[in-house]
Amino acid sequence: MTMENRKAIIIGCGIAGPAVAIFLKRAGYEPHIYEAQPGHDDYTGLFLNVARNGLRILRELGVEGRIREEGIELRAMNFHSGSGKWLGKIEDPSGEPQGFTVKRGFLHKVLREAAQQEGIPIEFGKRLANLHIAGDRVTALFDDGTSAEGDLLVGCDGIHSRTRRLILPGAPEPDYTGLISFGGFARGVDIPHEPAQHMVFGKKAFFGYLVKRDGEIYWFGNLDYPGRPSRKELQSIPQAEWRRVFDDLYRNEIHPVPDIIRATKSEIGVYPIYDLMSVPSWYKGPVVLIGDAIHATSPNAGQGASLALEDALVLARCIRDNRSPEAAFRQFELLRRERVEKVVKYSRTIGQRKHATNPVQVFFRDLMLPFFLKQASRQSNAWLYDYRVDWHDKVPV
Repeated sequence: MTMENRKAIIIGCGIAGPAVAIFLKRAGYEPHIYEAQPGHDDYTGLFLNVARNGLRILRELGVEGRIREEGIELRAMNFHSGSGKWLGKIEDPSGEPQGFTVKRGFLHKVLREAAQQEGIPIEFGKRLANLHIAGDRVTALFDDGTSAEGDLLVGCDGIHSRTRRLILPGAPEPDYTGLISFGGFARGVDIPHEPAQHMVFGKKAFFGYLVKRDGEIYWFGNLDYPGRPSRKELQSIPQAEWRRVFDDLYRNEIHPVPDIIRATKSEIGVYPIYDLMSVPSWYKGPVVLIGDAIHATSPNAGQGASLALEDALVLARCIRDNRSPEAAFRQFELLRRERVEKVVKYSRTIGQRKHATNPVQVFFRDLMLPFFLKQASRQSNAWLYDYRVDWHDKVPV
């Protein structure tokens, strides 16, 4: 069988799925994307950061310009305490933007349309039920009774990946960080636009916001929350109740935090923050996992989307340059594991600073944060943002 006849099953049409499908088509495969949701939703979720390292992958995919045009440029992070005390600022010493913040649904749309323009078929309403592996072939069985057979399968189905649970039933489950995240979009608050993200370490909860050129405010908060809540559990709580919680949390914080909460007219999204640090193996036979399905990072470092995009290019390049999918998967894991686990750990460390829940903890946090931020501003994050991988290079042996 020639490379051109080989079929790749892609499970998931979020970020990693369309990206890896496009790269696999360049490698000579025939990719087909299967998405569990009944249809695409261009307004799903809140927003995310595409960091500088992720933008390079989008450039290779030919869609970087759309993200730069639509997104909020991020060149600095400004930090305050809830009482208004200036805590510090982090800027990249290179002078380059750290990335661009865009609505999640917009990035999904851009990548989905790029895949469709390449002639890659996408089917919705295809929830994975089971897998059957026979030799070097794999069959995906879907809830609706249909199936798909291929030479390889890439699981891009997120942190609660069905693919991962099927091929690695003993693998660790995602870890709950102890925090929930919530956020939304607001207008009508007089805040000047600047290419910066504003962070407020509040008295009761963390708050962050950015302002788009047209005045729309993207905001989010983090709050300690007990147990191991699911997204479904949090979303079952009425919006009116959540709004009362947020009004109470931020009522006495510095301007413009309370005003942003009051100006949010659309639904406020609420979800738990989980991460996935290390899984013993990333593949089994002709099935491999990428992105959040195998190494989910919390949003604190703003790297989740970018790591998924890196994975997509690196995996497809490994498949292109190896004789068998399993050899490619082995090489892919070797090339990626150290970096992604370092990012997950780094993001987890950032999140730990958001856990202050009583006045004593808040006092010492605000006392020490200027020191930590000054240290962070002096340290180079080149390892994070300046990671480069070129599609045209051969995979290093």
